[in-house]
Amino acid sequence: MNDIQEECPLCGNDGKIFYKDVFYMCNVCKGVFRSKRTRPDRSKEKARYEAHDNDVYDRGYQNFVDPITKAVKNNFSQEHEGLDFGAGTGPVISKILQDAGYDIKQYDPFFHDNDELLEQRYHYIVCCEVIEHFHDPYKEFKLLKELLLPDGHLYCMTYLYRADIDFRLWGYKDDLTHTFFYQRETLEWIRNEFVFLDMKIDNRLIDFVC
Repeated sequence: MNDIQEECPLCGNDGKIFYKDVFYMCNVCKGVFRSKRTRPDRSKEKARYEAHDNDVYDRGYQNFVDPITKAVKNNFSQEHEGLDFGAGTGPVISKILQDAGYDIKQYDPFFHDNDELLEQRYHYIVCCEVIEHFHDPYKEFKLLKELLLPDGHLYCMTYLYRADIDFRLWGYKDDLTHTFFYQRETLEWIRNEFVFLDMKIDNRLIDFVC
């Protein structure tokens, strides 16, 4: 059973069964990914997102995204243009920044599907609780890098997997729309592959720098 392999959707190398016959770990980039056989289809995925209670006025929700909003405010001004990629049904980051006078637009393939926004370039992009949903992370990170201007920042927030986590008990895996998990080695692979000049990890916040 452990010899069964599936292609990693990030780097294209082989991944071996990691947990039951549902999750695989890539031999090269160390990403942990859900088997294609167990991924939700588009309608089920959208229904799951619509069930989220994402109230942009909820103080707890605002505090949750605080690492990203603080990072943007520390590095950029109201004159810079940003993109909330995967903004979802409750784009709380956009609300917080727009209330502070920032110019940030929302894109989401389900709820803000404006492809014209993908023809522009931005000083910063935020992806909060988004990258773990990528079915094709290589394609998505390639796009995100292309959307950034020189000296731009890509801010991602997600929970990283570590070897000391008991995956069997890790609740993050139980959301069917979570299809790809990252380890530090995975993020290093992304940095090198897409030629980001720097990368910083601060708990849940990952900052890729062009």
